[in-house]
Amino acid sequence: MSQWLNQVIDRASSRMASGDDWLNPVRSNALHQLQTQAWPGRRTEAWRYTSLHPVEALAGRAANESVNVSIDSDSFAVPGLDSVDILFVNGELRTELAQLDVPAGVHISLLSAPGDAARTVVGQVFTQVKPERHLFGLVNDVMATEGLIVDVDAGVKVTRAIRVINLVTDGTESHNRVLVRVGDEAEVTVIEHGAGSAASMNTAFAEYQLGTKAKLEHYRFALHGGDAIHIGGSHFKMGESSNLNSTLVGYGSQLSRLDVDIEHAAEHAYAKFNNIYLLAENEHFDLHSTIEHAMPNGTTEENARGIVGDNAKAVFNGRIHIHRDAQKTLAELNNRNLLLSRRGQINTKPELEIYADDVQCAHGATVAEIDDEALYYMLTRGISRSKALVMLNFGFIQELVEQMPNEALRNWLQPQLRERFVNMEVK
Repeated sequence: MSQWLNQVIDRASSRMASGDDWLNPVRSNALHQLQTQAWPGRRTEAWRYTSLHPVEALAGRAANESVNVSIDSDSFAVPGLDSVDILFVNGELRTELAQLDVPAGVHISLLSAPGDAARTVVGQVFTQVKPERHLFGLVNDVMATEGLIVDVDAGVKVTRAIRVINLVTDGTESHNRVLVRVGDEAEVTVIEHGAGSAASMNTAFAEYQLGTKAKLEHYRFALHGGDAIHIGGSHFKMGESSNLNSTLVGYGSQLSRLDVDIEHAAEHAYAKFNNIYLLAENEHFDLHSTIEHAMPNGTTEENARGIVGDNAKAVFNGRIHIHRDAQKTLAELNNRNLLLSRRGQINTKPELEIYADDVQCAHGATVAEIDDEALYYMLTRGISRSKALVMLNFGFIQELVEQMPNEALRNWLQPQLRERFVNMEVK
């Protein structure tokens, strides 16, 4: 077992021994699993292409769980976005919940101090949606002392987005949790926004439970970079005739790993999952997605597109599992990748595991380089190489950006992506 993981277990055990945490009964199960969990190595399929040496190197180092830093909230502003913004810095809440203009029918509380209704949500969602196989999800189970609980009443159509901002700073370790329950026939937009490029360690996991005919518009912006270590996941359990439209945008860093699980737990659920990952020089990004079709008449559309810079390494593993009873399932998975340098690397593995016989499923993956003819065409017409590369890169992912339902987020994201492409240019 890793020395770092042993330290996590010791810290969690000491805190639980004090007996002042109302989540101890739930955490005890996760702690027991961690104590018997093998540390992933190269022979562990889910971690074959992602080394955990950066995490192991943290063992014995003193990490601040709280750093008093001044944050300019305007730096996270999204022009034109109508949202309720909740800011966490290194795992600590910086927003006064009591001062928020929360839409009617939406209840927001903290994991550290929930009311009776919020405790009910936690009982239904915490560790009930996220699969137990995720090692760092178990770490988050025992270490996340703060988090956000969002409960949307049945039938409520929320027009304002709920945006959770998670900023990490230098020398810190933090663990964040988001729990969301969307009531029957309710509609809501939730945005997970992570940022920070300084040397740090952060786990951030979110669980979503969708009721019958519920609609969730979801975004996860994992915009970390540099020396940050960011490991997290977004996990969804879908009710009957529920609708999920999720977009994930991830940058690479010293180590970035995200797991996404979508469970079709009832009939006629529809899930659309688009993801974009952009890696600059020497960065690493790993995305694992698992779609579980456990019930009939479900539909999934998943599209992943990645651009990998010089000496960068991307990992994509997309799995669709059609259970025996999941007849009439429609599912499609497509992964496309663009290498900016032959020193870049992409390990892609789309999977279909089908046990039902009346389904329509497809999957595929491609890896390509910048089209030299297209680049030459633009250069001969007076377009600079840097601008031409930005245009070609953006064209590769533009389709998925345009599919984002929220116009304000599209307009905010596009210039950031263009700036990112400039930094990714191979010199």
